Amino acid sequence: MQFTRLHRFRPRILDALSSYDRRRFGADVGAGITVGIVALPLAMAFAIASGVKPEQGLVTAVIAGFLIAALGGSHVQIGGPAGAFIVIVYGIVERYGLANLLIATSLAGVLMFLMGLFKLGALVRYVPVPIVIGFTNGIAVLIGLSQVKDFLGLETPKLPADFFSQIGVLARHAGTLNPSALAVAAASLAIVVLWPKSYKMPTAPTGLLARLRRLSAHLPGTIVALVAATVATVVLDLQVETIGSRFGGIPQALPSFGLPEFSWTTVKQLLIPTVTIALLGSIESLLCARVADNMAPLPRHDPNQELMAQGVANFVTPLFGGIPATGTIARTVTNVRAGAQTPVAGIVHSATVLAVVLLAAPLALHVPLAALAGILAFVAWNMGEWREFARLRHFSLAYRTILVGTFGLTVVFDLTVAVEVGLILACVFFIYRMSTLFRAEPRSEAGAPEGVQVVEVFGSLFFGAVAKIESLAQQPAGTRALVLEMHRLISMDTSGLDALAQLHRELQRQGVVLVLAEVNEQPLSLMRRAGFEAEIGAGNIVPTLADAFAAALAPQPVVSEAG
Repeated sequence: MQFTRLHRFRPRILDALSSYDRRRFGADVGAGITVGIVALPLAMAFAIASGVKPEQGLVTAVIAGFLIAALGGSHVQIGGPAGAFIVIVYGIVERYGLANLLIATSLAGVLMFLMGLFKLGALVRYVPVPIVIGFTNGIAVLIGLSQVKDFLGLETPKLPADFFSQIGVLARHAGTLNPSALAVAAASLAIVVLWPKSYKMPTAPTGLLARLRRLSAHLPGTIVALVAATVATVVLDLQVETIGSRFGGIPQALPSFGLPEFSWTTVKQLLIPTVTIALLGSIESLLCARVADNMAPLPRHDPNQELMAQGVANFVTPLFGGIPATGTIARTVTNVRAGAQTPVAGIVHSATVLAVVLLAAPLALHVPLAALAGILAFVAWNMGEWREFARLRHFSLAYRTILVGTFGLTVVFDLTVAVEVGLILACVFFIYRMSTLFRAEPRSEAGAPEGVQVVEVFGSLFFGAVAKIESLAQQPAGTRALVLEMHRLISMDTSGLDALAQLHRELQRQGVVLVLAEVNEQPLSLMRRAGFEAEIGAGNIVPTLADAFAAALAPQPVVSEAG
């Protein structure tokens, strides 16, 4: 039955809990609390940078973080709002509005679930590396640009989604720079950069200083920067914009369920945003899971189950006002280094964020937006793989073109256009490369009868290489037969077979016999299924060159013009 091809829905937590014990629970709780503290400022910062309210980022961290951990295919992946989505979400909100963002996110969740259900998780791994690096670096540039306004404290209207329009608005309002905001943002950035990172600490530090650094690393630098900036803002009465002044604070309550306004007319316009969210979420989550696999001595992730969990999370979260979610590399790495053993750590992480929201939401009133801008500037810098630009000279023209092209299109246009063009370029270069690997070379063969030409073919005969077969129709005068020696032809597609059939017919009109020798299994199977074996004659497809010479000298059946 066809249904046996569907992927079975089995969350990894079921296997993890089968041998669960107190030691693992303690490790998971400690790691979950640590990651929850890390996630708190990032969730607010990502939401604000995306053009939505900070509580929407927190809702995403709580609900999506719980669902991705509870239903996912990884032991240690942490899900929630991600920096990669900032530019995408901001653009969708600007163009389609918040309600349509929520609808597109839910539709993307359905698409991601179906991708996992039909076992398409492995296909995401085949997105070429230069495309991933190109759009990741492009998104990092856009995130950094989006934070200039709050980093400098500029008084501007709401920034447009377009790259050049943003630069124009920022340039026109450069004279409104707020020195207090710049100082807060710079200090916050410095703290985050210089504060010890738990994921960079040795697991068994020696010496007092190393142990102190290890101990201080348990408190994330983002929290230290956020608290310090908030205290400085209140104590020094700094005139900077805060969460309270822009958004009126964060609700101290559980998120409420609500359906966004839905119409089929609107949904028809959301195809590109839906595909963009699903594509980016799938790539980011599976890349994150692979990073975790390389760090933790735990069973490798199940990509299809992970996509199904991401799909459920992105379908459900918008019903509570949340934004797109995916696996997050920084928080997952922190989770692994903090000692997480099972998905329970991810559940504890979401519970930690929820507890802080319920208990301390009023304190967020005084959080300066400049501090969040400083934190996001660090996120954007860490997100990009900038060294790849310096290494471009070591790679091929195809690699450089795809990476730089994807990067430029991501910055100037959007992610969907960048990935589409990047994939097209990758396909074009791949086709060109494969066509250059196919060769049809004349060969001098001892014992070949007079008038019999031997050509050896190499590689894969496909639509990009058919011109080299078509050129064989021009044979020198006196040729009685053309023998194609095919033992190094590894594959052939229908376009290649059609070119071969056209060659046979053209040679036949010239009175030249076409003989195929040492044909491999895949090309031979295609010839038989397509009827080409019957057309050329079974006696003209032979196992050895000696047989080919004999077939070339044998009388051929007379073919009428109509035939």
